[in-house]
Amino acid sequence: MTIEGANFVDGAWRPAASGRTFERRNPADPSDLIGTFPLSGADDVRAAVDGLDKAAPEWAATPPERRAAVLESAAAQLESRASDLIAELVREEGKTIAEATTEVSRTPMNLRFYAGEATRTAGQTLPAAGTNLVFTLREPVGIVGAITPWNFPLNIPSRKLGPALAAGNPVLFKPSELTPLMGQRLVEALLAGGLPPTAIALVQGAGEAGAAVAEDPRVVAVTFTGSTEVGRRIHSRIGPDRRVQLEMGGKNPVVVAADADLDRAAALIVKGAFGLSGQACTGTSRVIALDAVHDELAQRVAARAEALTLGHDADMGPLASAAQLEKFLSYVRIGLNEGATLRCGGIRAGDDGYFVRPAVFTDTRPGMRIVREEVFGPLVAFQRVASLDEAIELANATEYGLAAAIVTSDLAVATDFAHRVRSGLVKVNQPTTGMAMNAPFGGYKASSTGTFKEQAGPSLMEFYTAEKTVYLNPTI
Repeated sequence: MTIEGANFVDGAWRPAASGRTFERRNPADPSDLIGTFPLSGADDVRAAVDGLDKAAPEWAATPPERRAAVLESAAAQLESRASDLIAELVREEGKTIAEATTEVSRTPMNLRFYAGEATRTAGQTLPAAGTNLVFTLREPVGIVGAITPWNFPLNIPSRKLGPALAAGNPVLFKPSELTPLMGQRLVEALLAGGLPPTAIALVQGAGEAGAAVAEDPRVVAVTFTGSTEVGRRIHSRIGPDRRVQLEMGGKNPVVVAADADLDRAAALIVKGAFGLSGQACTGTSRVIALDAVHDELAQRVAARAEALTLGHDADMGPLASAAQLEKFLSYVRIGLNEGATLRCGGIRAGDDGYFVRPAVFTDTRPGMRIVREEVFGPLVAFQRVASLDEAIELANATEYGLAAAIVTSDLAVATDFAHRVRSGLVKVNQPTTGMAMNAPFGGYKASSTGTFKEQAGPSLMEFYTAEKTVYLNPTI
């Protein structure tokens, strides 16, 4: 079935003001047209903000219990449509059925978690002299712009729209042009759950629309997940009087100590590196192994990579687009040209879709691009070290700092690693991917702005609320 997508602006579904459209095709079968969607521009964003601006006071004044009920109801809507959403997510993004099932089941859980924040977000009272009262209020910050990626097109938007709406903010939502249908389905579920139509706007499109979201001064907070390059451009447009939350790239290492269980290490490396076809910001892209275990570990990882099956009901789906395919293949060529050894994979699998065989490189050097740059595909580079100190030094020798892991049976080594590695997420005997919904998520260095973390934790709602301090003297 071919979808006729639409923007949702000022309470109505409509095409782009210019009438322009773009196509989205199935990455497993590019002859399969999923649908056509509005190719929005600055005029569409401006109209969306106009509508949200008018309605902002009404949604802000909505009782928190009502906001919570809307998110709870939207979660139920998503659950009632789970089988259709799984099939559409597989078709649009390229996930395996298992990966799509996990994401579709996780998203309603996110919305329910944030529903609770609507009634938990509160100020505090502070000690004051005499009968005076000093207290703080937390109020909606205003229009929130949410610009989201394609690799988790339901889960990540729910982690932005959920808390923004719970706090009483209207939201301007710009999903990736690679997953416009999932963006539309999420908005449909929110509306079916009782969200006032003027509290949400959906603008489809590519870079022009995203830039317009960041540039409109009435969008007082922008939350973005995507590449570091795009995140830096957004940051430059915000200025000091608005706020921005950026979750960006990674070059995530797994350090394997000499005492590691190599079968367990190989399994978690393969899961972290090749799950979601390597298209996760927290995906494993470097393995830093002690000399004593390097060769045997590389052999086991390569064997597991070669055994992975391709397809939707398999271990690994296609890459998300022709551009992602070319990027992956170009980094394989770069690795070979720079002198690294390709142990397995690194080739296209078949001609019908964007499937590839996962690549494992050894004999790398710190200056190589496959060691330094984010590939965002199923490619892992092995680095050999003589000591744990050297391993931690190499783990930190990157502009990124999103996720890092260590495999060891020594608790003292694990604790030392956790203290010394410069990364927002630290995993011990676990893949670099995956995190708890009630834990803070964010990185160091070029992986994040480092100001507001995403997902959960005690500071979750700070980004979506403005704090006001009130001094009350009860006497005149």
